[in-house]
Amino acid sequence: MKLKCKWAEFAADESGATAIEYGLIAAGIALAIIEIIYALGTDLVAKLQSLATALK
Repeated sequence: MKLKCKWAEFAADESGATAIEYGLIAAGIALAIIEIIYALGTDLVAKLQSLATALK
């Protein structure tokens, strides 16, 4: 009987699932930030190169 109660408590515990969800959210935000920085970085380099060419 005790084992059955412990198994029911383990199955009802959702703290691990919450940690996984927060991890997935953090990974998604990190990927979005990386993509934004990559896109702005490429555009920024092109703009600085055109500015340097115009100043010559």
